[in-house]
Amino acid sequence: MDRFLTLQFGKEKTCLPDYKFVTLAPVFFQAASSRLFPALIAIGLFGFAPASSLIAQTAQDDRIVVTGEEVPSSYGATPDFSRSRFSNLTQAYVLPPGSVFAGLIYQGDALRFNQPDHMLTQEVEIGLPARFGIAFENSIEHHRGVTQERSFSIEGRYALADWNKIPLNPTVFVEYKFGIGDILHDEGPPEKMGPGEAQEFLDEHMPLPDAVEVRLLLAQDFSNKAEWALNGFFEQEVGGDRGREIGFAQSIMFPVILPHERLKVGAEMQFTSFTDAGIREGDESPSYRCVIGPTVAWKPSKNTRLDVSPLFGVTDDSPRASVFVVFSMLFGGPEAPQAEAPASTRNR
Repeated sequence: MDRFLTLQFGKEKTCLPDYKFVTLAPVFFQAASSRLFPALIAIGLFGFAPASSLIAQTAQDDRIVVTGEEVPSSYGATPDFSRSRFSNLTQAYVLPPGSVFAGLIYQGDALRFNQPDHMLTQEVEIGLPARFGIAFENSIEHHRGVTQERSFSIEGRYALADWNKIPLNPTVFVEYKFGIGDILHDEGPPEKMGPGEAQEFLDEHMPLPDAVEVRLLLAQDFSNKAEWALNGFFEQEVGGDRGREIGFAQSIMFPVILPHERLKVGAEMQFTSFTDAGIREGDESPSYRCVIGPTVAWKPSKNTRLDVSPLFGVTDDSPRASVFVVFSMLFGGPEAPQAEAPASTRNR
């Protein structure tokens, strides 16, 4: 049923069907000399415009498409939690299915009781469907003039739910390390050995045993201003002196350069308690090691990142300093319809 507009000029009333612009001509000629002409112009401009057209135009004007150059999201996670390695000491969540993470990790320890130790690790991780992931690591060590392939490991991880469905986004991590090289230095200062005995112990080059490690990975972002990750770990050697490490590492990062979070700064730390079969049987105190310091993450491009962490020991058994440098790249993964919004605009 058509709508009608009633106009009154003096004693006569005129009924006009809605949107019937042809029938308005006589009225305009009649009212052109009257005071109602401005009102008719306003009615013609606004009153006869279909409401649906105005709504559609308003919705179109309000729609904002945010574009950027970030990595694909892993089950709804933010970019830095979609890279597997959150910082030099911590890992978080899982990779997007079909993506590949490649990292080159350098660790240099200035030992209090021995010469510096240098470690170079190559890491490759593959994201699998259903929040699974698998990774491989190969480590090369250089100490006191000896360069050797130290170990090879296979890792698997599983995230319990999509991102932010469970607080702190827990992820289970399991790793098996194959000892390939020799023990080039003890885990802690050889307190019960004299200088000659300690040197003889190190010169024996005992084979490095296999080990199993289990971790619980926790991670969360807070109001788009800070990102945090914590890894609790338990590692047990399956041979040799059956060394055991229990501890945790945590990192917090703050975006500095937006919108693509090209530069982040923060801090991280690691605490480890080490024992072997002799220490546990003799009821001796474990060797406590703790390092802490700043960390910087720089992204030259959307798929590459460079992390640097100069950390300093705060216990007697800790290294004087540990320097970590990690260069990583991320390939593949699902194509997102639009890149993720910058951190400053997320969750608004």
